[in-house]
Amino acid sequence: MPHLARGDANLYYEDDGEGPAILLTHGFVASTGMWDGQVTAFKDSYRLIRWDMRGHGRTECPDDQAAYGQDITVADMSAILDHLDVETAVIAGHSLGGFMSMRFNVFHPERVRGLILQGCGPGYRSDDSRAKWNERVAGRAKTILEKGYKALNGASEVPVSLQRSSEELAMAAHGILAQVDAKVIDSLPKITVPTLVIIGAGDTYYLQGSDYMASRIPDADHFVVSDAAHGVNLDQPGIVNKAYGDFLAKL
Repeated sequence: MPHLARGDANLYYEDDGEGPAILLTHGFVASTGMWDGQVTAFKDSYRLIRWDMRGHGRTECPDDQAAYGQDITVADMSAILDHLDVETAVIAGHSLGGFMSMRFNVFHPERVRGLILQGCGPGYRSDDSRAKWNERVAGRAKTILEKGYKALNGASEVPVSLQRSSEELAMAAHGILAQVDAKVIDSLPKITVPTLVIIGAGDTYYLQGSDYMASRIPDADHFVVSDAAHGVNLDQPGIVNKAYGDFLAKL
């Protein structure tokens, strides 16, 4: 199975299909398995690159909190594209992966052909709001350590994903899921690439953030999928794949 060495970490990735590249980043407590339906649907026309963030799936990471961070994650995404000789790509992500896709665009806009932002929010501008979010993140990390990640009762992307250890997931929570600044939310009006914002109608926790992103990103396409929750691409794969395909055809 392919891995990319990044210091003491070994990043797991999969590379399927040929054509314009799409980098797929999963959500918290998910992994590459959540994208199986999209790889099957699009690999004849696109190059689907999916990977496991640090602390997740088959990626191997040192037992060191300093090895986890949002900017480290952005650097990992860039390194995978470099390793595969991909200059530009559609940057797509679910939940935490959607947030990290926007953060990648902050630092590497020249490498982004388009954005697909699924079931995610843009973070917070105020220190107080970030502190409240981070309290929640600390609680999730504690639950993972004490009871395992399945105790979080995650959405449909979680059962189809593999994980290595509770300790690594907890470090990913503290290092990647926790909010550190307002760079992403402040970047929304400056996004210049075509963007699809897509979310399940039952994804109540992120609906407000999704609406906010769609209203702030210039000319963003906004698609709310009925009868779907947080794992929208698994809950309604046919509808989501059509939305992806219509969006990609316009690029």
